[in-house]
Amino acid sequence: MTISSQFKRTFIYALGGGVMLLALPAAQADNGPVAPQINAKSWVLMDYNSGKILTESNPDARLDPASLSKIMVSYVVGQAIKSGKIKSDDLVSVGNDAWATGNPVLRGSSLMFLKPGDRVPVSELNKGIVIQSGNDASIALADFVAGSQDSFVNLMNRYGEQLKLQNTHFKTVHGLDADGQYTSATDMALLSQALIRDTPDEYALHKEKEFTFNHIKQINRNRLLWSSNLNVDGIKTGFTSGAGYNLVSSASDSTGMRLIAVVMGAPSDRIRFSESESLLTWGFRFFETLTPIKAGDAFTSQRVWFGDEKMVPLGVAENASLTMPKGQLKNLKASFTLTNKQLEAPLAKNQVVGTVDFSLDGKVIEQRPLVALQEVKESGFFGRIWDFVMMKISGLFGSIFGK
Repeated sequence: MTISSQFKRTFIYALGGGVMLLALPAAQADNGPVAPQINAKSWVLMDYNSGKILTESNPDARLDPASLSKIMVSYVVGQAIKSGKIKSDDLVSVGNDAWATGNPVLRGSSLMFLKPGDRVPVSELNKGIVIQSGNDASIALADFVAGSQDSFVNLMNRYGEQLKLQNTHFKTVHGLDADGQYTSATDMALLSQALIRDTPDEYALHKEKEFTFNHIKQINRNRLLWSSNLNVDGIKTGFTSGAGYNLVSSASDSTGMRLIAVVMGAPSDRIRFSESESLLTWGFRFFETLTPIKAGDAFTSQRVWFGDEKMVPLGVAENASLTMPKGQLKNLKASFTLTNKQLEAPLAKNQVVGTVDFSLDGKVIEQRPLVALQEVKESGFFGRIWDFVMMKISGLFGSIFGK
């Protein structure tokens, strides 16, 4: 539905008694800061809070994920712990399929160095996956969570569908090269956003720099965790001969802005880190993110007809975060557009009733769904009759004075 066919209410969004100006000039929006050119097959830089893509190249190209697959493994495990399906202190019996000596697929790859018959807590296997990138740990925990590797892969792909990862299909729990296995830079950014948002306790593991198991200390392969220039706290490296050098990294700054950088198919280990650092540094230097309307906060209140309440607060179900070039937060105006001329009960909580429109010089540049922040039930018979009469009278006087 076009804006002209809807019913618009416009006002400047006020904060603390003053006017909060939030706009992005059209010329700056079209041109923007010049992005760095990255030496890789594909890349994406995304703001975590707003989901805005700041720069990209071949973002939907289907490429080998390598150990980036373990981001999804971590997400599935995090969801299983969060739901109570498994507990961090559960003991897992390691099977023969997670033994590198007995499984040729694992030889020469990243390992936690498990042995058949070991009984290892979920928490340690989880660290073995996240910090050590242990392919054997991925197998052992997959068997425990889902009963088999194949069943766990099905879980991975099911979550991929739920998260709308349109160019991703997993075939293994570890990411070693397999026919028909692929992902994209966009999908890895979306998956990483979900990992941080949905399983924060799981994501916290990704900033740990080392882990020792069975007297073997291994260092997290994400060297950006040691960066003195950026506050990097994740996420995952990946390498196979088919994939090349991959890295998904995330960092935040003192304002709470968080960026996610995905670099896939870099020609060397050194380049994947330097290019990721370039992307993150550029993003923080030239952009900023703000949240003018937070989830659950009333943006406006509107009359409801035929309801057990006369007024209903309207706002957003999710934080309305915006990302734009720095220095351009001066002129953005917030307004709302109702889908229908009048609101009529019943209304469900979080039911979409229109849009919040962020505009500059009358041009809408961002929109978010406008929702009812509380349920409004239908009133009784006499209440509905009274509202019907009042609505007709209101419409009559409105048409008279509108002439």
